[in-house]
Amino acid sequence: MKHLYDRLAEYAQGPDYPLHMPGHKRRTFGEMPPELYRMDITEIDGFDNLHAPEGILLDLQKRAAALYGAEESFVLVNGSTGGILSAVSAAVPFGGKLLISRGCHKSVYHAAYLRRLQLSYIYPEILPGFEISEAVTPEQVREALRREGDADAVLIVSPTYEGRIARVREIAEIVHSFGKILIVDEAHGAHLGLAGCGETLPENSCQAGADLVIHSLHKTLPAMTQTALLHVSGEGVDRDLLKRFLRIYQSSSPSYVLMASVDNALSMIEREGRKLFSDFYSNFRNMMYDLRACKRLEFLAARPEGEFRKSESGSGEPETGAYGSWKQRQDIGKLAVRDGVGELSGRELYDRLRQQYHLQLEMAAGNYCLAMFTVGDVPEGYRRMTEALLEMDRELGLVITAAGESALRKRSMEFERTETGRERVSHAAYRPIKALEFYEAWDRPWEEVPLTECEGRIAADFVNLYPPGSPILVPGELFTGELCGRLRIYKKQGLNLQGVNGPDLLVKCVRESGPGCAVL
Repeated sequence: MKHLYDRLAEYAQGPDYPLHMPGHKRRTFGEMPPELYRMDITEIDGFDNLHAPEGILLDLQKRAAALYGAEESFVLVNGSTGGILSAVSAAVPFGGKLLISRGCHKSVYHAAYLRRLQLSYIYPEILPGFEISEAVTPEQVREALRREGDADAVLIVSPTYEGRIARVREIAEIVHSFGKILIVDEAHGAHLGLAGCGETLPENSCQAGADLVIHSLHKTLPAMTQTALLHVSGEGVDRDLLKRFLRIYQSSSPSYVLMASVDNALSMIEREGRKLFSDFYSNFRNMMYDLRACKRLEFLAARPEGEFRKSESGSGEPETGAYGSWKQRQDIGKLAVRDGVGELSGRELYDRLRQQYHLQLEMAAGNYCLAMFTVGDVPEGYRRMTEALLEMDRELGLVITAAGESALRKRSMEFERTETGRERVSHAAYRPIKALEFYEAWDRPWEEVPLTECEGRIAADFVNLYPPGSPILVPGELFTGELCGRLRIYKKQGLNLQGVNGPDLLVKCVRESGPGCAVL
């Protein structure tokens, strides 16, 4: 059977006149590339139907399942968002309970809102030195299930936005021993465990025994934005119900351009995956080897097994500290960078790399910035990043020499004790207080209140840093003095803080008087 993109190319050049949608009729309009118009069709003869596939799209989904080790896979044209909405809705009954990692994507909360689910949280540990949440551990999941025995399913994130990988196989065994369903948001791990790519990649969550797994192909594979896959295995999930929700949450007119992009990306992995990932691994490894010369900049990144460094005791032992070997803990391709002295914020590092070196990173956080590498990167990208970081490190090192290292260290210690300090503003460490179920609070009447006046009030909307979009505060949780201080700091640092608006730093709070208002 021919691939979808080949079939589209043939049809675009064929004699058939399109007396059907879409309205552009495969002609070029405006400034858009003509190739997109020619391949943009609808469900006509020979091109199957995504919501009832029998031919070319069914074949594509079977190939995806075989590649990832799932029993059944579904193409998503609404990104991982559509997959998460469908997975949660199928796995948890209306009004049920979902146990989640606190740092989940906002689509998890949206699914819970639509299904009126009660949420309980697993709070990951904080990675020392970086303001980064670890992946949840098997021990945390077991403890949470003992505490929340009435939960219908568990949803975790692995890899996390910064690349921390959970021990999913152990977690799956624990979740199944409690008779629950495990959903893994593996949006950032579409490259993991791919068949035929050698031993350079850890297994994915399908292979590790999860019931439902969601992959964003566009994040780490050469696929177009908005493409993703949903995988299902085992007997725990009603697959007819899952398909029903996929029809509900996805368009009835899926983009064939996007689906062809999925086909093309998976075909490349099938044909060239071993070489693509071998080159990827080598380029990233060589960059990290060169960056060992940095004296002030510090990195959270994958380290190949077998690489040695001096421990604090002076013995030459393999690295087994907080970061661990990359096969166990850290995903290849994610590079977090911070100023080891603490003088420069993540936003300042991010801006310098963009403005001075024309390197556009993925995101800036409190004390670090994050770069992403994939099989799509060329050697020049690694070279430019390496040279930029080495030059920045030398310049920052000269600052230490000029000012005196002890004085700068003293300023760094004072920095940590003030409102702009690293530990004081780590939102990952903050555990909010719930006053109302979040779906209830989200539907209550609300009013905007200045951040300086909202202490003790109930949040009526989400507050989060974007990216990645995981919530600092969920509707129904209380604004506290500590949290308000943190939010002011994020604004001062120039971070993209959603839910705190305007020069007066207005936030939405549940109105306390009037019809339908909350009374504590």
